[in-house]
Amino acid sequence: MIQQLKTGVRKAQRAADNAQIRATVEAIIADIEARGDEAVREYAAKFDKFEPKSFRLTQDEIDACIASLSRQALEDIKFAQAQIRRFAQIQKATLRDVEIETLPGVVLGHRNIPVNSVGCYIPGGKYPLIASAHMSVLTAKVAGVKRIVACAPPQNGKPSAEIVAAMHLAGADEIYCLGGVQAVAAMAIGTDSIAAVDMIVGPGNAFVAEAKRQLFGRVGIDLLAGPTETMVICDDTVDAELVAVDLMGQAEHGPTSPAYCITTSKKIAAELPAATETVLARLESAPTARTAWEDYGEIILCDTDEEALAEAERLCSEHVQVMTKDPDWYLARMTRYGALFLGQRTNVAYGDKVIGTNHTLPTQGAGRYTGGLWVGKFIKTHTYQRVLTNEASAAIGEVCDRLCRLEHLPGHAEQAAIRVRRFGGSNAAGQAA
Repeated sequence: MIQQLKTGVRKAQRAADNAQIRATVEAIIADIEARGDEAVREYAAKFDKFEPKSFRLTQDEIDACIASLSRQALEDIKFAQAQIRRFAQIQKATLRDVEIETLPGVVLGHRNIPVNSVGCYIPGGKYPLIASAHMSVLTAKVAGVKRIVACAPPQNGKPSAEIVAAMHLAGADEIYCLGGVQAVAAMAIGTDSIAAVDMIVGPGNAFVAEAKRQLFGRVGIDLLAGPTETMVICDDTVDAELVAVDLMGQAEHGPTSPAYCITTSKKIAAELPAATETVLARLESAPTARTAWEDYGEIILCDTDEEALAEAERLCSEHVQVMTKDPDWYLARMTRYGALFLGQRTNVAYGDKVIGTNHTLPTQGAGRYTGGLWVGKFIKTHTYQRVLTNEASAAIGEVCDRLCRLEHLPGHAEQAAIRVRRFGGSNAAGQAA
């Protein structure tokens, strides 16, 4: 039996919140489309209190940001980027161009071609999310993207040195200190100072996610990522404190970040509320994490792993940490999630920051139909065909002619029929008549 011991109290509020967000974002995008850089400047001043001469950083400004960091900070950034680069390279190696002769004289194939230009959004308003630069810029670089534009909002009235360093070391071609909807819209639409890109990637708050949704089609996007969601599936092999740490550690992202505990342990279900209070008492981010837990946190007690699996699939969380006696049981059966973190020795923070897998992941149920950001998101697979002989063209043409006529498309049929007449075939004489 599945028991909902704690549920979020503000789920119903989301629809109203989302409607207001949609309207706000739509107005900003329309304004930037109409007034370009002028509108971008006004929104940067309004939302970020930031009015530089130029949003694009010069090489001297980039070098100054890098020089301001400690050697340890730079070494740690480089270590994380080495892990992410290596895994992205391994993933890219799985993507192969193909060409095969499917019938005598008929050759089909595909080529994997990187997107020409990408805009990478790196969140940084509340926290300097350095890792998002690795995940988007570096992965695009490995994919072979020719032009990579990176935007992040200012912190305390100036560019975040840590984010700028990570952008540069990851390989960004253009770096802008610009945040929010105005950054996403400027990259997608293009202004006098920022040339438009072909694709926008990266996580962000609800407004950034909505901007990507509204601009999709005009540009490509990776996925709609945000707010952060986390889930822990656990049994008696762990304790309530570890579960609480892993839930509150992600709830600090924002006050609307869901945190789910699905457990087959009555002990953990009973002890978790007190354990979260103990953990929150030692976190500086407690006000944010507490609000997220109170408003969007859930504790679900299940009798069996099968019930726990069903609940996990229903909720389709971005991050799913499995701390049970047999985590691989869930790995073999789960189909709806962003990323899995298997066993007590790993956790979502490892994936977020350093271990090598990408942290830009599907949220709000999008794990039902897409995975997270990876090198393949920046690569388009384009097919091609060639027909080598007259006989092959005529043979395909005869069948194509008949199929087109079944669909009452005479123009399509004639494209096939003319080749049958010219290149030969059993019905060539009849077609010519």
